[in-house]
Amino acid sequence: MALIGVFDSGVGGLSILDEALHQLPEHDYIYLADSANAPYGEKSSEWISARSLALCRHLVQEGCDAIVVACNTATAEAIAKIRTELSEIPIIGVEPGIKPAAMQTQNGIVGVLATEATLNSDKFNALLATLPAHCRIIKQAGAGLVPLIEAGSADDSETLELLATHLLPIQEAGADTLVLGCTHYPFLRQSIRMLLGESITLIDTSEAVVRQLKRQLEAKYPRKQDWANTDAGSVCFISSKDETKLLKMAEELMSTDLQAHRLSAALLSDLRS
Repeated sequence: MALIGVFDSGVGGLSILDEALHQLPEHDYIYLADSANAPYGEKSSEWISARSLALCRHLVQEGCDAIVVACNTATAEAIAKIRTELSEIPIIGVEPGIKPAAMQTQNGIVGVLATEATLNSDKFNALLATLPAHCRIIKQAGAGLVPLIEAGSADDSETLELLATHLLPIQEAGADTLVLGCTHYPFLRQSIRMLLGESITLIDTSEAVVRQLKRQLEAKYPRKQDWANTDAGSVCFISSKDETKLLKMAEELMSTDLQAHRLSAALLSDLRS
């Protein structure tokens, strides 16, 4: 079986790991959360690029056969450099699903809730340039949401009030589709439904990211199809801040039955800033 690294600034990438464990449960995983430095969305492009590359190098040293950069901000700012520097293994990034949103919208108005860094990135704006002219994009930075989710407060009233403030411009514009442009935001799905109703289409690219991971594994390692088996693999949770809290939040936020997997948790001091 393969060893797959999943890297995020914090717990947001657990939404990607959750989907990976549903689609590809037989593989082993390392989930690396740089929670000591979350959120990334408020940091400089240079810092994000350097830090993301360093952490992906660490995952390569751990023996990973592929890495998912499960952070929209890190993907936007660093994925090209990571792929250049670590070309020996597949590197899969995540990005806001604005293309599928543009295809699914009925009224041509699409809201995008993402971090400031993602919305300002060259990669994101290059994606915008590919959209049909009739599609109107309402960009909204979700400032303050990531720290609340990281603190385990995704369902608290404070988070709901802040989320409502961020969603108001999107709601007032009449958007019928909302892109969850940060891997943390799927954990707010229930609150978003409460605020915007059931009719709005929510775009979360987790399934597409994991399908791409599967394709890249099969293309890169065609001779290792015997990786697949019926047993659930192991999951190691590594945090640059608090590995016990990371494991606890994984159990709370993820739909996967983690007890079906061999679990471990570790704190690496060399990941501290």
